[in-house]
Amino acid sequence: MASLMLPSPSSCSTSSSPSPFLRRRRFVYNSSRIPASANNIRCDVSKSLNGKPLVPVINEGMLPNFIQAGRLNHSLINGRLKIFSGTANSELSQEIARYMGLDLGLIEIKRFADGEIYVQLQESVRGCDVYLVQPTSPPANENLMELLVTIDACRRASAKNITAVIPYFGYARADRKTQGRESIAAKLVANLITEAGADRVLACDLHSGQSMGYFDIPVDHVYCQPVILDYLASKSICSNDLVVVSPDVGGVARARAFAKKLSDAPLAIVDKRRQGHNVAEVMNLIGDVKGKVAVMLDDMIDTAGTISKGAALLHEEGAREVYACCTHGVFSPPAIERLSSGLFQEVIVTNTIPLKEQHYFPQLTVLSVANLLGETIWRVHDDSSVSSIFT
Repeated sequence: MASLMLPSPSSCSTSSSPSPFLRRRRFVYNSSRIPASANNIRCDVSKSLNGKPLVPVINEGMLPNFIQAGRLNHSLINGRLKIFSGTANSELSQEIARYMGLDLGLIEIKRFADGEIYVQLQESVRGCDVYLVQPTSPPANENLMELLVTIDACRRASAKNITAVIPYFGYARADRKTQGRESIAAKLVANLITEAGADRVLACDLHSGQSMGYFDIPVDHVYCQPVILDYLASKSICSNDLVVVSPDVGGVARARAFAKKLSDAPLAIVDKRRQGHNVAEVMNLIGDVKGKVAVMLDDMIDTAGTISKGAALLHEEGAREVYACCTHGVFSPPAIERLSSGLFQEVIVTNTIPLKEQHYFPQLTVLSVANLLGETIWRVHDDSSVSSIFT
């Protein structure tokens, strides 16, 4: 993927101006990569109201640069591609189907009085390529079991190929043993999905790359960074004022790749020592953030302990503004209190995990990955390159 250029220092003004989050904003993506026959890509950013998140909405039929540049002309052959949605994130499933010009498959999912899950497909999938959209987000065990039962239903209905589209892969953090007598739950979940009958997995921003190796079936790893990059590139931030911050040493590679694409911004690292699960202690900062706009990048925000303590350290070191960016907004308590405490200018997440109303706060911006996942599904179905979306 080409680097996204922000305004040059000569075009930046040091004079104060109203916060961009307090007014309605419109921006147009760089149209140099869009065919002349295509309409300009225009995005409306809704004004925050009653604590609800800002949601940039791409107008129907218009795509971000990174998708438009390498988009293929797709054709549906014999109606052999079917998309079904679980109950974990039906809104995202509907957006994906709308992008692809398809209707979601008919399916009945219910729970008995004792909590057992019942799944029945309401249409034939014999000989079809079936895509099941179901993140294993909280409640992780409920949603994981629903995915397994749905895969089994498709397999027993003689589907030709079954692809589990998992926008958020739960248990991904349990990918290795850090102490004796621990389980590696990520490998166990991979085995369960494989044994249930899935032929392929499509997952977004896995916590660690080695999780792909836990599956004995093909895995397409979808990187959601381009969605966040496109959004940040639309903001009036001087390139010389930017610094990308990794909240821990383990995320350095992710942050370095992000910084390179964001006008080749400098990199800083927060050194922390974790004393227990969901408990983090910030020790010091590696790099210079004084007077700069710091963009903290992580794959997920759970309790927000790591990223909020890192933001406090950045302010102590002289950062002018701090943005928090992640793909998966898990937002376990007390994440909302920490994120809305005034440490962050903006908290940017994607909709891989559905957010409830109690998770809304004024600084929150939610970006949709539906177009990205829809394009990936088309390319998998067409036996085309997926990596070319990101290069």
